[in-house]
Amino acid sequence: MKHTQIGIRENTLHFTLLVITNFFVGSMVGLERTVLPIIGEEEFGLASTSAALSFIISFGFSKAIVNYFAGSIADRFGRKKVLLIGWSIGLSVPLLVIFATSWWLIVMANILLGINQGLAWSMTVNMKIDLAKSSQRGLAVGLNEFAGYIGVASMAVVSGFIATTYAYRPEPFFLGIIVVVLGLVLSTFVKDTREHMALHSSSSVEGSSLSARDVFKKTTYQDKRLASITFAGLSTNFKDGMAWGLFPLFFTSVGLTLSEVGLIVAIYPAAWGFFQLFTGVLSDKIGRKWLIVLGMWLQGFSLWLMLFVESYSLWMIAAILLGVGTAMVYPTLQAAISDLAQPEWRASSLGVYRFWRDSGYAFGALFAGFLTDLLSLYWAIGIVALFPIIAGATALFRLNETLPS
Repeated sequence: MKHTQIGIRENTLHFTLLVITNFFVGSMVGLERTVLPIIGEEEFGLASTSAALSFIISFGFSKAIVNYFAGSIADRFGRKKVLLIGWSIGLSVPLLVIFATSWWLIVMANILLGINQGLAWSMTVNMKIDLAKSSQRGLAVGLNEFAGYIGVASMAVVSGFIATTYAYRPEPFFLGIIVVVLGLVLSTFVKDTREHMALHSSSSVEGSSLSARDVFKKTTYQDKRLASITFAGLSTNFKDGMAWGLFPLFFTSVGLTLSEVGLIVAIYPAAWGFFQLFTGVLSDKIGRKWLIVLGMWLQGFSLWLMLFVESYSLWMIAAILLGVGTAMVYPTLQAAISDLAQPEWRASSLGVYRFWRDSGYAFGALFAGFLTDLLSLYWAIGIVALFPIIAGATALFRLNETLPS
């Protein structure tokens, strides 16, 4: 019987399989990013931006709630079972979008997509953290998020191309069925990481467990370091909820074609995914704090740049910078949570963090839709940009370095 070891190199095959699996998890979201906001307006005749963005709101809240419970469920029943359940639920998503005859079915599909993402993505990142050494957490999370957001970007481009060539529905969503089947098959070969988590627990200095209520309070507001990390995560996805819903509408309003919009919409998560290859491991070497502070500020300033330029090449540069800023914080925030949380309640603390982070999708879409209806697309994007800037300033003053010495 093979001896259980901690470390990415020691678990290369297992770790690689999880990376590939999360590519397909991210692909499920990428299918929607280019075409679904436009489907809402053109096929279902939604005049209100708030109504058109309701699918993001349903996705964000369902994913956030599932994230909260996924950690404690995984701690009790094992990561692999939860991963397989997530994929099983995901199969209904493309089918509902394909056959939807009214907008509420699209909203229902995105509730199920949120559940799929909350279970499957949460498990891939938790399992990688279980496999990695404490000095490899940034790298582990970076590789996980790299794979997921490259999946988002790839499918955003492909779905935009298919929609331009054929139609908004059903052709782009046939891919979704293939993605779910591949993800489910790959996940059956994944091994649970319960033994690796036990090894982490045995080497823990404190080794103390906390109740779910205590973990929630500690991660949300009691511990100033965890609270500032949580607020930064919420602000990051607050911005992304806006970007998901408004970028297609903004760029079509300035006269770009659907293919051009698809490329801009894809280059942002592509940069986000690609640069996480470097930012995650960089945080293992230089620390978490300054990557978080500067990354939050770069996100806000990139959004403002997008509003003040008027050429396709400069919009592309702004989208890339937005992706770089997000890449600086996304794996780093999760690694910082893992630094501070003990193994016994780490998955639960990550679940609380991901609850608040992914509720940002819903709050961002709600806020952006309301501002667009009240003011304009320009004002909505500009005001949302303030949130990551404020979160960066909060981290500057409240977050001490978390990287283990």
